[in-house]
Amino acid sequence: MTNSLGAIRSGPFVIGHLSFGHFESGAGWRPRRSALHEFHESVRNPQLCKLSRVRCSLDSSPYTGTIRRSCARDLLQGRGSCCRPVHRRVCGESLKTKKPEVRPFGKVVTLIPGDGVGPEITDAVVRVLEAAGFRPKWERILAGDAALKEHGTPLPEELLDSITRTRVALKGPLKTPIGTGYKSVNVTLRQHFNLYANFRPIVSLEGIASKWSGLNLLVVRENTEGLYSGLEHEVVPGVVESLKIITRKATERIARFTFRHARRARRKKVTVIHKANIMKLSDGLFLRVCQEVAQEYPEIKCDECIVDNACMQLIIRPEHFDVLLLENLYGDIISDLAAGLVGGLGVVPGANYGDKCGIFEAVHGTAPDIAGKGIANPIALLRSAILMLKFVGLSKIGANIDRALREILREGKPTTPDMGGKATTEQVARAIIEKL
Repeated sequence: MTNSLGAIRSGPFVIGHLSFGHFESGAGWRPRRSALHEFHESVRNPQLCKLSRVRCSLDSSPYTGTIRRSCARDLLQGRGSCCRPVHRRVCGESLKTKKPEVRPFGKVVTLIPGDGVGPEITDAVVRVLEAAGFRPKWERILAGDAALKEHGTPLPEELLDSITRTRVALKGPLKTPIGTGYKSVNVTLRQHFNLYANFRPIVSLEGIASKWSGLNLLVVRENTEGLYSGLEHEVVPGVVESLKIITRKATERIARFTFRHARRARRKKVTVIHKANIMKLSDGLFLRVCQEVAQEYPEIKCDECIVDNACMQLIIRPEHFDVLLLENLYGDIISDLAAGLVGGLGVVPGANYGDKCGIFEAVHGTAPDIAGKGIANPIALLRSAILMLKFVGLSKIGANIDRALREILREGKPTTPDMGGKATTEQVARAIIEKL
């Protein structure tokens, strides 16, 4: 890094300890999505005045804009009015106009009903979403066991085409054969669309009986590598080899995702979970890269914990954690364990994020023993849909649904049998709609 940013042909755009993206001569600054707020926080650095012009292109967003040298000078002198061109051009709004709620990709949504109780809870959630004002065109496409029976494949090409086009999907639970049969559709979708971040909020809800109260944890799991990828083969009869692949690129990507979110959400600590004491190369690389990325976020404490100890600590003092960052298999196990602290998988949401799309899902099983009885719990999928609404720019609708859901939970009824009640899936959905 030289003293003059204007002298740099290309390289990272860094002010102090913060990385704002990449600077290319002639192309300008291409910042990270969260860079705008951080730019305002750190703009007092005099190096900024060296830039004659900075062009902003927020990922694939259609909004672009420029920050000129005079604007930078005004910012350095504390003049707030110079923020206007940034907000108007980059964020798609001016100080006098309201930011539009709907992004273009929120108008059509891929809907995967799922197997077992999936269609029942999916229908209930769609009714709540539409009652709250979210009425996209739903592209309803089968996957999993239902698709295998209907189309002869658990993952129809039609589904991949739909998600590629819509860039957002709401998915019910899918059956995965144990020990034999076809590969997990969940894993295949994550790998096909490079959904590298699995996002599982673990939040205590008033009215749901659990041992712990007041928990607000976040489990972030790398979604594309590790043992969970299912790369295995039989070397000779009776000997099976399973491959655990960890790369710097994927680890750095999930670490940046986690720390960016922690900064935006004002989280205080990220704990990297690993087994580097035994798997010194693979988990050692994961831990080392996460710690390197953490240095770019000095306001967030970063510590580490061996995975078996982390399981114990979650049981005896979960409040010790804030954000947990894990590789794929550890994340799968610990996110389910953590769900048990706040009421189980029937109430915990799940999301899978990539650079181009997101898939939002109920993370519980297909519950074939109660399929068709109309008593399945729709809360996990509904809370996943709330994350989806935030993803497509409809946070207000999501907040309205969340408020209504929390209200019926506080009242203690209606609830489905898994939560100790006697209500049907339809009755729960209707009660939430009445509270909107």
